[in-house]
Amino acid sequence: MVDKSYEAIVIGAGPGGYPAGIRLGQLGVKTLVIEKEYYGGVCLNWGCIPSKALIAAANTYEGLEKLQTMGITVEKPAIDVNQLQDWKDGIVQKLTSGVKGLLKANKADSVIGTAKLVAKNRVEITMPDGSKETVEATKGIVVATGAQVIQIPGMELDGQTIISAREAVSLRDVKGTLVVVGGGVIGMELGMVYQKLGMQVIVVELMPQILNGVDRDMVRVVQKAFEKTGGKVHVEHKVEKIVKKAGGGATVSVSSKDGKAFDIEADKVLMAIGFKPNSKDLGLEALGVSLDRRGHILVDEHLETNVKGVYAIGDVIGGQYLAHKATKEGEIVAEIIAGHKAAVDWRAMPAAIFTEPEIATVGLSETAAKEAGKDVKIGKFPFSASGRAMAVRHTEGFIKTIVDAKTHEVLGVGIVGPEASDLISEASLAIEMCAFAEDVHLTVHPHPTLGEAVMESFKHALGEAVHIMNK
Repeated sequence: MVDKSYEAIVIGAGPGGYPAGIRLGQLGVKTLVIEKEYYGGVCLNWGCIPSKALIAAANTYEGLEKLQTMGITVEKPAIDVNQLQDWKDGIVQKLTSGVKGLLKANKADSVIGTAKLVAKNRVEITMPDGSKETVEATKGIVVATGAQVIQIPGMELDGQTIISAREAVSLRDVKGTLVVVGGGVIGMELGMVYQKLGMQVIVVELMPQILNGVDRDMVRVVQKAFEKTGGKVHVEHKVEKIVKKAGGGATVSVSSKDGKAFDIEADKVLMAIGFKPNSKDLGLEALGVSLDRRGHILVDEHLETNVKGVYAIGDVIGGQYLAHKATKEGEIVAEIIAGHKAAVDWRAMPAAIFTEPEIATVGLSETAAKEAGKDVKIGKFPFSASGRAMAVRHTEGFIKTIVDAKTHEVLGVGIVGPEASDLISEASLAIEMCAFAEDVHLTVHPHPTLGEAVMESFKHALGEAVHIMNK
């Protein structure tokens, strides 16, 4: 028995699901969005947004102590962590409530409940009170359930001593030692926050470098900045066990690649070893929906699974776990369900890491380009040569441009330095438009700006830089 009928059903109201619901509503498709826990998903509630608020506060707090170089004297700054967290929570509340309002404004229905596919066009919803309702979709069902934190057997989260990013963005006690297990994006972003707010932060990373997958020369800039504030990094080290203490805190046992072992006494342990897709208990297996070995839902260029009428987007389908990727896929799948011609056809997906300094990348890295056997030219412009960077007191890092040596086609750009997350958009547009180095080189950039450094890096790749020496 079907209680209600819709044209489209979206399971999950995160950064992929709610844009899909909004766009479907705009296109006149009768839509229901089902959310299990909270509107906005991980991103708005304990991921992208709250962490960036904390990062901004920590960077501002640290920056106050450096104002004397500009002739500005400030009494010894202090931070009220409770007020900081209340401010951050206010931002989250405003944005998450806005999501529900946008869905309603675009005539998409929404409901809180746990969804399970019981047929390729039907979903059973278990409401918070335990009651059940069955709804059908005549045009398509979109799975946008995101991902969840990976837990290691024997080191499970308890929400108090052993925590994930979910608890880490809400810490109100920033005293003592924080051990971060995993030097990836989340580990380094939040690790740098709490190092600046007064904790001793120690990062333990299994791989040869933190921020694995990013060019080593860019990572070195971030690691140097982290260690300059007192942070510690142990690469090629493994956490063997975590023993919680009766009075709080834990002993973290670590071993190095060469077999040396030591213990770290921690007040908190942040587990930041990655995420896995939320694809279990959705009824996918019973429907015959194909998954990869890690549990990601397999889709084609139209974001459709092997079961006609069942689509999937965002982290649950794998690839880069990025909110903006999920949003783009949500808009694409809405167009498809509405009968428009659309497909996944971007040339490169930008990514940003909000460490201090920031890292942003798009396209091929220098390492990946060379490993692929491509003949490339590399342009590099340091922020230390930028007048604007000097004026804002952020001269760490550089912009690196990777172009084809023969054609000068833009293959990739990497930025480590101030406002990298904003500057990368120009590079993304260049790659999307199949631009050549000359296209950016010959485009006039306003002076004095950080954006000039993008132009100069392309000039440097061609041997025509005017503000640094050419190779």
